[in-house]
Amino acid sequence: MSGGYRTYFTAARAGAMERDKFRMLRKLAKYFRRDIARFRTAQRGATAVEFALIAPAFIAMLFAVIQTTLFLFAQQVLQNAAVQGGRLFMTGSAQSGGLTQAQFLNDICPLVQALFTCSNVMINVQSYSSFGGASTSEPTLTYNANGSVSNTWNYTAGTQGQIMVVQLIYQWPIVGMPLGNVLHNLGNGTTEMMGVTAFRVEPYGS
Repeated sequence: MSGGYRTYFTAARAGAMERDKFRMLRKLAKYFRRDIARFRTAQRGATAVEFALIAPAFIAMLFAVIQTTLFLFAQQVLQNAAVQGGRLFMTGSAQSGGLTQAQFLNDICPLVQALFTCSNVMINVQSYSSFGGASTSEPTLTYNANGSVSNTWNYTAGTQGQIMVVQLIYQWPIVGMPLGNVLHNLGNGTTEMMGVTAFRVEPYGS
């Protein structure tokens, strides 16, 4: 009996140890799953913090790219209008027909009206005796007390053989950004845009 009792006791003890090991493993697995869940939550929190840190710079860069792209596209449209409008003077059509500044603006308006307010396009047309003396630089805009442009623009149609410069100037609206402007701000929420063409007037008759 004694030997049988010891055998039974030993077997019962071994079974209890196995059950304890199983319970311990279950607890470890439970804690492990909980720690994994906490780790995932912490990772999501870290991602949110990282995004909050880089979001302002990312959004500013995105706006800068969009704004610069729109500006360059609009400038190309204005440049194309200057070239097309200049042909009226280069061929003598404007001189022969006595084209006025207002009429010239009406002629180029269909070329730019999709992006520009035609009445706000400023026209500067000048004639020179040589290319060396011609000025094609962007004019500096000056303002009246009410904020309107005070520059005096020329409108001089050249004659045969003369050099002419046609400039179309526009105040293009820009959006200010917290990290600064990519485009030069004139101080009124706009930047200066110009389309320009220079050419020699062709012979067009007496």
